[in-house]
Amino acid sequence: MKRLFLVPAVLAAAALAPAAVPTPESHFGHAVGADRTLIGWSQTVAYFRALQAASDRIAVRDIGRTTEGRPMIAAFLSAPENLKQLDRYQRNQKRLADPRVTPPEEAARIIAGHKAVVMITCSIHSTEVGSTHTAVQFAYRLLTESNPKFDAILKDVILILVPSLNPDGVDIVKSWYGRTLGTPFEGASPPELYQKYAGHDNNRDWYIFSQAETRNVVTQLHNVWRPQIVYDVHQQGPYASRMFIPPWLDPIDPNVDPILAQSANMIGTGMAYDLTAAGRKGVVINAIYDFWTPARHYQAYHGGMRILSESASARLATPMVVRPDQISQTSHGYLPRERSWNYLEPWLGGEWRVADIMADQMIAWESCLFQAAIRRTDLLRNFYAVNRNNAGRTSPSAFVISSKQRDPGLTRKLLETLAFGSVEIEKAGDAFQADGQTYPAGSYIIRMQQPYGGFAKTLLERQRYPDLRLYPGGPPRRPYDVTAQTLPLLMGVDVAAIDAPFEAKSTRAVSFAELPAVNQWFHFPGGRAPRVAIYKSHMPQMDEGWTRWMFEHLGIAYTSLGNSGVLAGNLHAQFDAIIFPDQTPASIHSGYGRGSMPEPLTGGLGEKGAAALKAFAAEGGSLIFLNGSCDYAIERLSLPVRNAVHGLSSREYYVPGSLLNVRLSARHRLARGLPEEIAIWNEDSPVFQIPQDAAAASVARYPATGLLASGWLLGEKYAANLHALVEVPAGKGKVILFGMRPQYRAQSYQSMKLLFNALMP
Repeated sequence: MKRLFLVPAVLAAAALAPAAVPTPESHFGHAVGADRTLIGWSQTVAYFRALQAASDRIAVRDIGRTTEGRPMIAAFLSAPENLKQLDRYQRNQKRLADPRVTPPEEAARIIAGHKAVVMITCSIHSTEVGSTHTAVQFAYRLLTESNPKFDAILKDVILILVPSLNPDGVDIVKSWYGRTLGTPFEGASPPELYQKYAGHDNNRDWYIFSQAETRNVVTQLHNVWRPQIVYDVHQQGPYASRMFIPPWLDPIDPNVDPILAQSANMIGTGMAYDLTAAGRKGVVINAIYDFWTPARHYQAYHGGMRILSESASARLATPMVVRPDQISQTSHGYLPRERSWNYLEPWLGGEWRVADIMADQMIAWESCLFQAAIRRTDLLRNFYAVNRNNAGRTSPSAFVISSKQRDPGLTRKLLETLAFGSVEIEKAGDAFQADGQTYPAGSYIIRMQQPYGGFAKTLLERQRYPDLRLYPGGPPRRPYDVTAQTLPLLMGVDVAAIDAPFEAKSTRAVSFAELPAVNQWFHFPGGRAPRVAIYKSHMPQMDEGWTRWMFEHLGIAYTSLGNSGVLAGNLHAQFDAIIFPDQTPASIHSGYGRGSMPEPLTGGLGEKGAAALKAFAAEGGSLIFLNGSCDYAIERLSLPVRNAVHGLSSREYYVPGSLLNVRLSARHRLARGLPEEIAIWNEDSPVFQIPQDAAAASVARYPATGLLASGWLLGEKYAANLHALVEVPAGKGKVILFGMRPQYRAQSYQSMKLLFNALMP
């Protein structure tokens, strides 16, 4: 055999050559998406780093740590020559994002040599396991396959791929799934929130920015790169369409530029076209999901379009068989068993697994990215135009936040929230006049003539959600989420919308440290903090997580109290107050039914738990119930009040997440430090009726008319003159019923004061 000898130069070149790109199978030990397998987060991070070591088409960046300390990463995928110039492309994005400093002729020159920036984000809801697996497989394919579409994508697109927006949840779900494999509980959701505080609400955090994961992605990606497209990959229930893609249902927030809405229509319809052409059935557009709240649409107020896909789920990684009779008969915007213009090929049952989810997502991702590549110039030109439209806004001219506020700490919270979202804020050096009103020096001005003025506007103004019905005169068409987000009402800050242009001597405000921190209000006189417990059932509740987050954020100590702790009794020796978050009465009383979860997780408080709570109050304790849990208290603790809207149909009374006006009883201790009139968060909340002879005190009462402050309300008459917050004596203690969510999604800071006051002895 002839022996080959390599010269030193060849040896050196071989040593510098990257290793072969590792296959997912070689790294994970199985095909990604194989039945009954899930990948963990550390494995996923290691795989993306291995891809970076082997290919010059990918650069992996750390973007911060999760709530529980795991690394978050973003992978930049593009042609090698593009990745070498990421800093230049980032600067170009910044120039296009602000037409005030970039004239049209310069924008045209930038666009000619620029790339479209697309961000794909995965598994913010970690039981929606498919997209993290798709991220792994798609990245491998993009690095190793050569075809005309992939070549165009790599040439003209910078893809920012976030394999998970919730890495903690990836591991929580994988761990639970591994423990239940081969048991009757295989495929069930874990019995804990899969994000420590927000759970499934973690994609409702895109304007309050409370969670570490949200803040990482906003500061390191959104506010740095301003992508033209952000594609958020989700999963939905298994018994209807196989995949939803825009166009969206009405309503569309009027603060979203029409160009962006039409762009999403175009890209989404193109994705549906490619899926159908590939033989994939069950694709629906213009159904289910609306385009209203900025809690889910950060980029839509920052120049980029939002694409959402929702794939049908399996049982985590366990395949399932869907029978034809299990397909839903109705859904929002289409009928899952019938052919229609927006659902042309119904999927009427069969086997469904993670591999099917991935197959649909791979086609959809490629379609979205290829459309971005071939319409690169249009996307960039329209990105510039959208930001120019925002900067040219004239109505209103500005919002003004007077320096004279009841709560400077909450004023600071509001200003910092807006500034975190890239809103430009000015501070007046002298007094000035606007719309006939004099504002003192130190007041803050938010002019609308800025690229992200629409973001400020949607958060500062009052929402008027349209009265949408399933048919004329019929029941309401349910919003996908909630209908209001007015931060001044949620935080109790006076903000004025100014119509006419005005002059004021002002400078850009970059810090608000001159104002006190919000948690300075929440302190206990004399230094004695009450002993507080927050009830935590086996059935995970997002409101419980938000309550914990608010207490920790404000420095209020608490103990998590489970079923066993309540059933053990002797509660008054341990606690002064017990809080029950918003949850159904059945989840408190009965919990998981026997056989639906492992035995230690089944059951609720039952009659014994209710007796323990009665004893706690009789001995001087405070029982505090929030929103839906109030119905448990009324029924199980035999309270002398009733929920006046219980049993009403949505056609009669409907509050799907809105801000309603109430008047507080100024002399009551729960109203300490608050104005007489505030807005509270009502989301299917109880409304209390107090009999004349009942020993119960009203703390918050709805007015006779004009209940709606922001959002949507049907059936005002059913709540008029009734009560939103009552206190009922119980032995030496009391039961306090909050017909509201006073700590709603870390936003309703003003009404949080009511809950804080309720902790006082």
